[in-house]
Parts: sequence; structure tokens; C-alpha cells
Amino acid sequence: MSAREAMEFDVVIVGAGPAGLAAAIRLKQLAAAADHDLGVCVIEKGSEVGAHILSGAVIDPIALNELIPDWKEKGAPLNTPVTDDRFLLLTESSAFQIPNLLMPPLLNNHGNYIASLGNVCRWLATQAEAMGVEIYPGFAAAEVLYDDKGAVVGVATGDMGVGRDGEKTPAYEPGIELRAKYTLIAEGVRGSLAKQLIARFALDADSDFPKFGIGLKELWEVDPAKHKLGQVTHTMGWPLDMSTGGGSFMYHLENNQVAIGFVVHLNYQNPYLSPFDEFQRFKHHPAIRPVLEGGRRICYGARAITEGGLQSVPRLVFPGGALIGCAAGFVNVPRIKGSHNAMKTAMLAAEAAFAAVKDGRAGDELEAYPKAWRTSWVYKDLKKVRNVKPLWSKFGIAGLAVGGIDMWMNDLGIGLPFTLGHGKPDSATLKPAAKAKPIAYPKPDGKISFDKLSSVFISNTNHEENQPVHLHLADPTIPIARNLPQWAEPAQRYCPAGVYEVVDGDAGTKRFQINAQNCVHCKTCDIKDPSQNITWCVPQGGGGPNYPNM
Repeated sequence: MSAREAMEFDVVIVGAGPAGLAAAIRLKQLAAAADHDLGVCVIEKGSEVGAHILSGAVIDPIALNELIPDWKEKGAPLNTPVTDDRFLLLTESSAFQIPNLLMPPLLNNHGNYIASLGNVCRWLATQAEAMGVEIYPGFAAAEVLYDDKGAVVGVATGDMGVGRDGEKTPAYEPGIELRAKYTLIAEGVRGSLAKQLIARFALDADSDFPKFGIGLKELWEVDPAKHKLGQVTHTMGWPLDMSTGGGSFMYHLENNQVAIGFVVHLNYQNPYLSPFDEFQRFKHHPAIRPVLEGGRRICYGARAITEGGLQSVPRLVFPGGALIGCAAGFVNVPRIKGSHNAMKTAMLAAEAAFAAVKDGRAGDELEAYPKAWRTSWVYKDLKKVRNVKPLWSKFGIAGLAVGGIDMWMNDLGIGLPFTLGHGKPDSATLKPAAKAKPIAYPKPDGKISFDKLSSVFISNTNHEENQPVHLHLADPTIPIARNLPQWAEPAQRYCPAGVYEVVDGDAGTKRFQINAQNCVHCKTCDIKDPSQNITWCVPQGGGGPNYPNM
């Protein structure tokens, strides 16, 4: 057996998203100011920084202003300020614009920027590397390392060159151990290591269930005559019913490009619902289709979104490290924004970690970080909107209206004096198939709407064919024996990439097929499976989507 190589750092960061890179930059800023040598390493499972980043995105620059005040001079790719903010309520054939004066001030996008978060991360990586941060894309953190007292002492990357049968191939290379005094987990939503750490250290013992949505996004190049630089449009309503949470976004970026996306809250009840197909038929709405007609779809992707808010944030620290960014769930759901909160919490964790290393500490709990977050603007940001998601989930559109009133009241300092709970996890919300109505989705036309496989193709998703399936079933019999009769096996519909199929087997039997090579790493299966039988694990490094400009 080949011994694993080990590398030593002061701080190891898992994930080169906005949180991971902001933490790395802040650590190096503090080290430079104190003239203290500090080894910082970031590992990223994508083939390059930004390859797995997918977000709308309208970015609030508040955290970037704090981290790199001269970001404009340094060429940060935030070039399109929001110039027009629209909110539409859709029926099947009509659109009603809600006057901006009626919208809670929290939802105003004035001062924000339409951007590719992937490109922002690529730029942040250049800033971090210029400061001496070591960034290793194409290396997936597959294992948490512990010392004999149970404290986290780093992570190990996955072995490379393992065949589908689990045996080593001639290209086998053992993973590398990245050891650190502190390890910051910035994997994003439903990270595989974060999930393990939350369970091992019971970090969620005093928090509510985490809640999630699935966000699907396409990037289009549209007719210049239809392009409205800086315009932001959000919609609610059709094609979702009144009891299903979600909505859409359409952002006009530079170069005649439009980012269009659709979000479905994963507490939906009908097992026949397909978020991908809801998105495709949404684009045919009379208020949306004209923008896309004559245009060209450039890219597609999907990603889970944290929606639990304040009450679902777990304990942030464990012996030897911390959860930062979306790994802990800091998205502000009604604002449809999270990158600013991800970056700020990362900066707070970095400050706590640097102070600890400078004091000669290692492997303990960075208590200064949760204390700092509770007095930060991130906490205040989430506290103001904490009841919107529960109200929406319990009462549909009517609940959202009450949530909007609560946001108005919070601006006046008189919001609801209590915090509502989420009730149950998203995996427990499906009705039995026998009590649900099947949904007949229209066939895609190949111009405005498309099928899953052609969509996955333009996500540039790739996994080495002869590698172990990274989607693990605790019990391989459950999909056909339990999920199929009870819920019509919803995996074949909630997955936005055609990974899961129920196919005909021998003698009239059914077989559950996993097309792992299609996986765009959205993590929806890990969240929504009603039997909680699927565990998403990292594939061999570099696999997955390769998103340009997403």
C-alpha cells in the first residue's frame, strides 16, 4: 500500500468559492499586517477555480468593500450595476408588476451588481495567489483527519486512479494529507465533509432543520434589440401552484447576455414535480419568451441553495476548525443573496483563526468566530427575514405576503417578536404518489425549452468513466422496493441532470439506474430523497461541471 504524502499548513480551506477565497485573503492580510509568516492552502474539487460555481447572481458588494476596498481599481468583474428592478406575479398567460414602492426596502437592488460569481471567484483567486495563498484545483477533499483526541487536524484528498470495481488501476495515486492547525470548511451547500462534521460533533443540536431549494440556471446570448443592460426581473407564481415555493430570475449582463433561472423550494409535496421541467415551461411565458426568441443558449447548470436562514444555522465551530459560507447556510432567502454573507462569515472565521495561530494555539474551538458573527451585520441581515421562509412554507403566497409585512415592520424596528420553526426536513414533505396528481409537462421545442441530456452537455460535465460511482445507496433495494410504489421514485424527476432512471429489467421487473457521469453536483438527491438513502460523495478530483461565466 502506498503511503500518503502529507503537507503542513497553518490553515487549510476546503473550497475555492467566495467564502473560501475571502477567508484565505483575510488570513494573508492579517499576517502581512502583523509581519507573521502564515501558510494558507485552498483545495478545490473543480477542475479550475470557478468551474463549480453557480449563482444568479446579483451581488451586494458590502463584504467585498470591506475585504478589498479598491476592488474596482484592481479589476474585479463587477461591471454591471443594477439599473432597473422589477418584480412580477405570473398567471399562466399574464404578468402583473408589483410597484417597487410596495416592496420591502430590504429587496431593493440599488447599489448591487449583476455578475458571474464564477468569474468573481476566479478574480479573487488571483488576488489570493498574489498574496501567497496556495490554491490546488482538481483536488477533492474526501476525508476529514482527526487526532487521537478527536480534534480535526486537516483533510485528505481522494485517491486517484481507482476503477469502477474499487480496484487500483495502473494510474493509481494515493490521496494527499493536508494537515493544519485549523481547517475551514467552505464546501458550499450540503458539502460532504460538512455533513459528516455536523453529525459527528452534533453541531445542529440546537438549530432547526436545514432547508433547501434547487436553483437551475441558463446563460443566453440574446438579440441586442431585446437586451436591457442592468435590468433585474424576479417572478413568482406560474408555473408553480400556490402551495409550492419558488420563483425565477432574469438578469441582463454585459455582452448581450441574460442569466435566467428558476428556483423550487425542496419542501414541495407532489412527487411528480420536476424542477427542471418547471423551468423549461416557465420560459414559454408571454412575459419571458420574447426576450429569449432569436437568442442562443450558452450554458446550463443547477445547484442546491440553503434556505433555512437564521434558525437553521448550526454551531459554527468544532475542535480544529469551522464552517463558513453556505456550508453553514447564511443565504438571505427573500433577497436571493448569499455571497456577501458567505464572504463576511469567512472573514470573521479567518480573524479568529489568525489570532489563535498567532497565540500559538491549534486544534481547539475558535469561539471568537461565533461570537463575532452574532454581533455582525450578517446576523442582523438574517434576523430581519427569519420568518419569511416558514410563513411561505406554511401558507403559500398568502404567507409570503405576511412575510413581506414582517420585513417592512423589521425596517421600522417592530418585527414579529418570535421566530417560527420549519416543521420538518425537505425529505419528509412528499405526499404518497397515490394522493398526488401527475404533471404532464410539454415536450421541449429545442429553441426555448430543452431536454436534460442536451442541457447537461452544455454544462461541460465530465467524470472519468471508469471510476467508482460517487452516489452511494445505503440500501440498493430501496429505490424499487420502497420509493417506487410509495412516491413513484421521485429521484428520476428531482434530479436536474438525468442521473437517476427507473428502467425495465428482465421479466417485467424494474431496475434503478445511476448515470453518475451526468452529475452536476447539485446535491439535490442527498437532500430530497424521501428515504434518505442517497449519499453524495466527492468523485475523483476535477470531475463534474465546468461552468464558464456562470
